[in-house]
Amino acid sequence: MLSLSVFRKQLEQLVQFPEKNTYLLAVSGGADSMVMAYLFNALKPSGCTFQVAHVNYKLRGEDSEQDRQLAEKFCAENGIPFHLHEVSGRDRKPDHSIQLWARELRYDFFKQVQKKENLKFLVTAHHLNDQLETFIINLSKAAGINGLSGIPADSNHILRPLLPFSKEEIYTFAKEHQIGYREDLSNKKNDYLRNKIRNEVVPKLMETNDHFLDNFGKSISYLNQARDFIQRQIGEIENRITLSGPSCRILSKEQLGRESDFVKFEILKKYGFDQEQEIHKIFSAGNGSSFYSNEYRLLVEQHHLTLIRRQEETSTADEEIMLIENFDFSENRMAMNLENITGIEEINKSFSWDFDARKLRFPLQLRRAGTGDKFYPAGFSGKKKISKFFRDEKIAILARPKIWVLSDAENSVLGILPYRQDRRYMRDENTVNILTIFNISKDEV
Repeated sequence: MLSLSVFRKQLEQLVQFPEKNTYLLAVSGGADSMVMAYLFNALKPSGCTFQVAHVNYKLRGEDSEQDRQLAEKFCAENGIPFHLHEVSGRDRKPDHSIQLWARELRYDFFKQVQKKENLKFLVTAHHLNDQLETFIINLSKAAGINGLSGIPADSNHILRPLLPFSKEEIYTFAKEHQIGYREDLSNKKNDYLRNKIRNEVVPKLMETNDHFLDNFGKSISYLNQARDFIQRQIGEIENRITLSGPSCRILSKEQLGRESDFVKFEILKKYGFDQEQEIHKIFSAGNGSSFYSNEYRLLVEQHHLTLIRRQEETSTADEEIMLIENFDFSENRMAMNLENITGIEEINKSFSWDFDARKLRFPLQLRRAGTGDKFYPAGFSGKKKISKFFRDEKIAILARPKIWVLSDAENSVLGILPYRQDRRYMRDENTVNILTIFNISKDEV
């Protein structure tokens, strides 16, 4: 049953040291939110810091006004900062989708208050009955395990500590502690899907089993555990099939293609590709095909699926970083650690290149590959265009513009980081002055 000690334990499961955090409570004046405000107020002597926010939509005339008065009076009597938003013509109430409009309006208001007052968590009074209604709604939409797992108790700094408790428990607690609250009579109308489920479907389900709601709560807990386990497994699969690439995500097309449709969907939906029919198109598309989500471009290649943020898909041909201005020839050896160079993406491969400093024309710089660039790759005979080297090494197309080329004052290519050094400038048995350029990857340590 709901009690202060049980509530505090539930809050501790969501936040470590709850009394050391700050909260904004969304209080409507209904039994759920008034009980929540009472419980937080009871924790105030132990150091709990919170404020209250209320939105008066003015949709129910005098009833809306009395909701506001109740919430404001409770805060005034208990010394709780109270924040009010009263809907006006500026809020542009729509003719349709009132519920969606109201939700967006109140959450925008809550965020403003949180930012202004520096309050870390928003707390809402969703309870187990809300959880059941949401489950049924999502069941009708084929929402998958994430939808069937219901309302999360903690997501994006929004806490819902009353989720394990039924509406009946909340009413009982309010009666025992003489907590005033207001009933929203519009909830009795079946003009919205949630209300229809609340008033017609849920009562029928409750009649089937005296412990229906308790058993449902356990089922939701099991579903949440199953979801968390599945997500960990999905994460491990994604890590296994991800190939390193600067500034973009490169997935092995072959390895991901061997996974189930469920795994493909779960991985790609993180990048905005959340339509099942689109997933099938991606794997049947020809090389060079592109797909777009709001944030990402996905390029299909023979061996890879390359994902890059669309805002980063700009030309990088003119980028240049000065690396070494000169070599002190009074010294036999000089070393440059690229890990200490700011402005370059992480190079996720360790390498160490020794150059004959007297063969180089200083200064040396890092730049992007240019059209027609050629070099003499170590370990091979002859020369090769960098564009062909990229193809031979199966470097993803979207990764190529982000790769750094080491060049000298005459723009000769000394190496392609971190893949291959140019053999013409390498240290040999006659070298006196050695320049070492190296990188130690954190991923390989």
